Amino acid sequence: MKAQLNHWFTSTGKKSLTIIPVILLVLICACDRDAEDLKVSADPQFSWFTYEGNDTVFEEFVPGENEYQNPIIAGFYPDPSIVRAGEDYFTVHSSFSFYPGIPLFHSKDLVNWTQIGHVLDRPSQINFDGLEISHGVFAPTINYHDGTFYVLSTIVYGGGNFLVTTDDPWGSWSDPVWLPEADGIDPSIFFDDDGKVYILHNGPPHREPLYDGHRAIWMWEYDPVDEKLLGEETIIVDGGVDITQEPIWIEAPHLMKIDGEYILIAAEGGTGPNHSQVVFRAEAPFGPYIPYENNPILTQRHLDPDRPYPVGYTGHADFVETQNGEWWTVFLGVRPYEGNYFNTGRETFLLPVRWEDGWPIILEGEQTVPYIHTKPNLPEQPSPPIPTTGNFKYTDDFSNNDLAPYWTFIRTPDEQWYELSDRTNRLRIKARPYRLSDRMQPSFIGRRQQHAHAMVSTKMYYRPEESGDAAGLAAFQNDDFYYFLCATLDEDNNTVIQLEERVHGDSRVIASEQIDLSDDAPLFLQLEARGNYYNFYYSYDSDEWIMLKEHADGTILSTQVAGGFVGTIIGMYAYSD
Repeated sequence: MKAQLNHWFTSTGKKSLTIIPVILLVLICACDRDAEDLKVSADPQFSWFTYEGNDTVFEEFVPGENEYQNPIIAGFYPDPSIVRAGEDYFTVHSSFSFYPGIPLFHSKDLVNWTQIGHVLDRPSQINFDGLEISHGVFAPTINYHDGTFYVLSTIVYGGGNFLVTTDDPWGSWSDPVWLPEADGIDPSIFFDDDGKVYILHNGPPHREPLYDGHRAIWMWEYDPVDEKLLGEETIIVDGGVDITQEPIWIEAPHLMKIDGEYILIAAEGGTGPNHSQVVFRAEAPFGPYIPYENNPILTQRHLDPDRPYPVGYTGHADFVETQNGEWWTVFLGVRPYEGNYFNTGRETFLLPVRWEDGWPIILEGEQTVPYIHTKPNLPEQPSPPIPTTGNFKYTDDFSNNDLAPYWTFIRTPDEQWYELSDRTNRLRIKARPYRLSDRMQPSFIGRRQQHAHAMVSTKMYYRPEESGDAAGLAAFQNDDFYYFLCATLDEDNNTVIQLEERVHGDSRVIASEQIDLSDDAPLFLQLEARGNYYNFYYSYDSDEWIMLKEHADGTILSTQVAGGFVGTIIGMYAYSD
């Protein structure tokens, strides 16, 4: 600063002497403000957060020059829906009770995807108060017609089915138009070439269910001008492909018109090991719909679960036709590290669709979902700035004024409790009295775990001041299953680093060590995921890492143990009574 003042003085001359005190006052105030911003307190500050993924499968299957990597969007980005607008492609995904809602991705080649935001990014659009993590936003679908983008979805236990629109997917979306008459989940919209518009959704059958999981596909005519459903709802598929076989959870309907015929695709079998995709067709929009004799057109349920690098749970597909006349599908799948255990949630995959005798075909017989495949015939697009698949390392240094779109919160915020400072390049989180287990909106900011083998580390400035204060890294699956690596105070008021484990709603400290932090020194925290176990470390300098807990049970963060439909979110969290 002294050198800058000397340069300014010599270059402006003595006439400026009268305003030097003013300049000095401004600079001193700025320095005081920066010093205050950097002060270590019970509201933690984070100067960087690094995520590194290193799965063996991505080392073994490396795409060539004209190939792409599956999954195209790794980690907890389930229930994909896709649409093309000109030469631009967009996908949306379920987000359940995480906020913002409905991640929105863009691509021009179907291979390289960049998250451009969220469809539900204002608290006025959604309210997740008190909801379980696997409630909230289910299975959005996206469509484009006559310059307008439409997204339909469901907020389970929070309002039901709704529709939002925009003419600019990079901009803001409308507030929800609710569809109270449409009972069930997974709504979608279809614009017929005669000008009529239809909304489809999963729902209960019109009579007492014949068996557990008995559902139906319903359809309404819709008036997009007055934004209301018309007439009576009609069941177009009851039960599934063959109701005599008691198929379960027919859902996620998408309707298309190809060569004068109506093609209906839907998921069947439940979003687990028996998941599949099936197809029907009809000569009129309300049917009757005839199932394809070789259904399902996509499943992996019949394959040996011990095959190398299995992809399972495949289904919930959506189709898109490129500007070059090719057909492709996005669908969900999972990559278990053993058995049916996976912590990364349901991911988004891409495969071509071929047509035979008017029927779409994705995989047949013993075909497995490939990890590498020939690219679509589309102009090549540069890789995204933030990778979505393969092995990668990425650091957020919090130098931007806004959080990157991959960051997520637990439930809808009702106050501003974090701050990004362009003066300090730190993320400050206000410690608040909401625990991860409270079904509230805790002071947690996280990102999805996208690899079975991953390393997460952060640099934190923090001093617990009172009993109960705690801040650090959390690996969160839901309110009843998580790990929390934190600095806190013990019963004797000593600063300790400890690991809290929560399983089936019961919390306990499974590791603790006293630590010595000088006045303004940082603390470095690290979490290492290794499939079915996690290691937890801390450091004073990020060069020498100290093991706090080795081989903590990783399966508690899996869907198999924790239940629900989400994947693990790893992030920064602060608490204070």
